Amino acid sequence: MPADSLTEIYPPHKLFDTLLVLDFGSQRFRDLNIYCELLPCTHRISDLTFRPKGVILSGGPYSVYDSGAPHVDPAIFDLGIPILGICYGLQEIAWQLNHQNVLAGDKREYGHAKLSFERQGADLSRVSDLFRHVADHIDVWMSHGDKLSQLPESFSTIAKTNNAPFAGIAHDSKPYYGIQFHPEVSHTSQGTRILQNFAVCICNAKQHWTMEDFREKEIVRIQALVGAEEQVIGAVSGGVDSTVAAKLMHEAIGNRFHAVFVNNGLLRQDEVQSVHQDLTKHLNINLTVIDASETFLKALKGVFDPEQKRKIIGRNFIRVFEKTALEIKAAAADSPTPGQVKWLLQGTLYPDVIESIAFRGPSQTIKTHHNVGGLPADMDLKLIEPLRELFKDEVRILGTTLGIPPELVWRHPFPGPGIAIRILGEVTPSQLEIARKADHIFIDEIIRAGLYRDISQAFAALLPVKAVGVMGDKRVHEQVIALRAVETTDFMTADWYPFDGHFLKRVSSRIVNEVGGVCRVVYDITSKPPGTIEMDVGGRGVYEAGDQRNVKQSEINEAERYKEGQPNSHLANDSKDERSIANKLAREEKATKHGNEPSKGAKIDAEIQQEEEELLKKKGAK
Repeated sequence: MPADSLTEIYPPHKLFDTLLVLDFGSQRFRDLNIYCELLPCTHRISDLTFRPKGVILSGGPYSVYDSGAPHVDPAIFDLGIPILGICYGLQEIAWQLNHQNVLAGDKREYGHAKLSFERQGADLSRVSDLFRHVADHIDVWMSHGDKLSQLPESFSTIAKTNNAPFAGIAHDSKPYYGIQFHPEVSHTSQGTRILQNFAVCICNAKQHWTMEDFREKEIVRIQALVGAEEQVIGAVSGGVDSTVAAKLMHEAIGNRFHAVFVNNGLLRQDEVQSVHQDLTKHLNINLTVIDASETFLKALKGVFDPEQKRKIIGRNFIRVFEKTALEIKAAAADSPTPGQVKWLLQGTLYPDVIESIAFRGPSQTIKTHHNVGGLPADMDLKLIEPLRELFKDEVRILGTTLGIPPELVWRHPFPGPGIAIRILGEVTPSQLEIARKADHIFIDEIIRAGLYRDISQAFAALLPVKAVGVMGDKRVHEQVIALRAVETTDFMTADWYPFDGHFLKRVSSRIVNEVGGVCRVVYDITSKPPGTIEMDVGGRGVYEAGDQRNVKQSEINEAERYKEGQPNSHLANDSKDERSIANKLAREEKATKHGNEPSKGAKIDAEIQQEEEELLKKKGAK
């Protein structure tokens, strides 16, 4: 197709058969090479910009009969397309037909259960299409307290367990299905076959969502968006997301893409040299490296709060990046390709999008984003996010198709604020040195043991406590290193990695002997949820705690009243939600009136707000 074809700037749901997942808390449905989009479970059907091949109502932690529980738009049943309700989704289908169809169960059912199928037809010789080519009895994973009290009108039972007589139901004449168990988890045997039966056999969706196809379409789409002359600037970190985004952009427009790597002084050991070599020598990317380490460390002096660390790092990053961007824009005017720098590349992934649109609404902040999404609007840059529809595992596959070396594609994630949020306390040069050396030893031992690819993310954190130890025949009172390693595919949930004792003993011995100031090493065995992957993320963390019912009813009402515009899949105006800052400042102002001194964090918030407003006024005056 020609590069100027309008179809090339359409989002994937215009190019691929798409399943719609109305999300009540569950996150994945793409492993069958079928594209799907997650939207909030309360999304209005009239606002859909595409016609899905089918709809999945995913699981969630609510009870459908509770006040404030989320519900789908009833218009979903007027689309005339297949619907599959999973767990809460099954109960939602039944509740929509009759509120008396769902009640609290006498027994909760969590974990494994034996599922058997009900035979259908005049001779009872066949099972539902949903269970085609599935064994007669399978192990499934249950996670529910509520259950159907009765079979909904015009539905038949197609599966049951000892505790759930309606573990599977199907409409007698319409393609509506509900299952109480979770087919998407590995604990359910043949769960993938069940999902495939729904998506392929019932919805007739094509299995053509591959990273090879996505790469080809995305390159053409980028070329159509940017045009033949305009240029793109973007920040890179050496991580897989920004590296893949940068390589994809370079493939599409060559040296009209300008990558910027900011050394904030919070990087891993030898990070600057390795990133420079990887991006320039191996990937031929046009890279500018800025050393701003002194600026960042000075700004972080005396700051302990993780959220304030993120804001300070983000503010200084914006200033450094903006200054560099203006210099690149000026230089571009005199270059052999004199097109203007009009675009900003950002490596946003689909989990970031999910976290911003899920039912919990805008009030549930997990953390403040540290990246360039907060750049001032007066920079006049349009945002381009080529990875916006991808999960982390898909990004790695895409990177492989782009020819990026495996050691870069499979590199563990590293947070934008760097080691600053792996130091639980004030960030100083000496603390950075301790955390950096301990982390390097931990990763080195993981690589030597051949475990790096088995682990999704690993790091060493410096705890804000001291412990007593005995070193060199004397008592010492020194610091504690916490090791963290997790397994995950989508980074929405994660399990801690089960190292053997000999490995941990070796790592501990090396850290205590080779890193001055450390006398004790511990290993974090907390999964996500309830923990986060990083230890010092800041934010309120209600969603990451896993129980969305902890959200106050007032906040749910606020979320329902607040109507955000739906984000374009690839283009969005650079915007910033200032409500969290404004609300915090309002609370601090109220506290001051009652005789309480505002916190240091609130003062930093106020300084950031004031500086940004003054900067905008100055530029507006010009």
